[in-house]
Amino acid sequence: MASSLVTEVVVVGAGPAGLTAALALCTVGTEVVIAAPAYDPARAEADRRTTALLPSSIELLKNLGVWQGCEHRSAALEGVRIIDDRGGFLRAPEILFKAQELGLPSFGSNVANTVLNAALHSRACAAEGLRWLPTSAVVKVEPGQELVTIELAEGRRIRAALAVAADGRASIARTAAAIGTRSWSYAQTAIAATFCHSRPHAGVTTELHRRAGPLTTVPLPGDASSLVWVEEPALAAHLAALDDAAFLAELAARLQGLLGSLRNVGPRAMHSLSGLGALRMGQSRVALVGESAHVIPPIGAQGLNLGLRDAAALAECVGAARARREDIGSAATLATYHAARAADVLGRTISVDLLNRSLLSDFLPVQALRGLGLHLLANVGPLRRLVMQGGMGAPGNLPRLMQPGGFARLSP
Repeated sequence: MASSLVTEVVVVGAGPAGLTAALALCTVGTEVVIAAPAYDPARAEADRRTTALLPSSIELLKNLGVWQGCEHRSAALEGVRIIDDRGGFLRAPEILFKAQELGLPSFGSNVANTVLNAALHSRACAAEGLRWLPTSAVVKVEPGQELVTIELAEGRRIRAALAVAADGRASIARTAAAIGTRSWSYAQTAIAATFCHSRPHAGVTTELHRRAGPLTTVPLPGDASSLVWVEEPALAAHLAALDDAAFLAELAARLQGLLGSLRNVGPRAMHSLSGLGALRMGQSRVALVGESAHVIPPIGAQGLNLGLRDAAALAECVGAARARREDIGSAATLATYHAARAADVLGRTISVDLLNRSLLSDFLPVQALRGLGLHLLANVGPLRRLVMQGGMGAPGNLPRLMQPGGFARLSP
């Protein structure tokens, strides 16, 4: 008979959202097992993306003892510039949001996914109450009345009061819990890369809103930036296949001198744009975090930040249930978690989807409304500040683990 391990929580998956959830759950005294492939630095290096972390996400990583391994290789985001580059009849004004308008030093920091993943892995290896059980795959998730059972490809089983589905958009754990989803796709592909430039970025992220989708540059340390360039799929494939010099020439033409001369572009990766939303954040002893719960286009730095808020909120709900000596995987605990996250996830998903679709639409009334909105943002100070605050998440609605000092019982 295959061996069996019993624990309080099993986390299925070890991406950034999964590792953050595991660490956050440990801070409330929960025994956690991660069921995922062993960390592979070479595979991690293949991720060419970066993540713009909002201040609340950075506070969470500080409370978990992770940010210390990222901070020296991150770049502060002091401003966000939006440029209407659709070339339409109704051209909106350029907008520059500055963090100092809110009395803040920055809107957050940009860090390479490779750096973030390495820091999360290092902390997970040292965290008290956290065990990583390497597996080639989780092959079965079976929710039960009192426990959920996870079966690994190697034949071992893990039984837990709660399973955290951090296994991505094709989540086997979400499927086992019979949680339905809405999904959609866009005729768009994003190219991710990094490059260097002669003109300083001054800590400002730039979003060029174009007919095919946004072209976004995000500051990295020094005179370097990360790139998310959205195009129609065939053109994206053509651009990504160009040699470095030709690719930089095409990028320079799109940026129109914004960052001066360009050099040292890194390898390009392509990602098809799509969306997914789970109908519940948890049920049947399975809680969803990250892309098992929501997938949105890479606009406005919302994707992973949403997943980190999932992790912090789940830890808070589980911690509260443990303090009351209640079942941490019960329907009541998962209903509390759903209530804590559903509105935020739905609101961000709708806003990003509408913004992306507004770029793709040539319907004049849509462009008129979009242009009017940008005019108001450019000229009405209170509205600008309200939008900036909303983009970072209202402090009063954040889990305590994402606030300075938090409620974290940090491991030594």
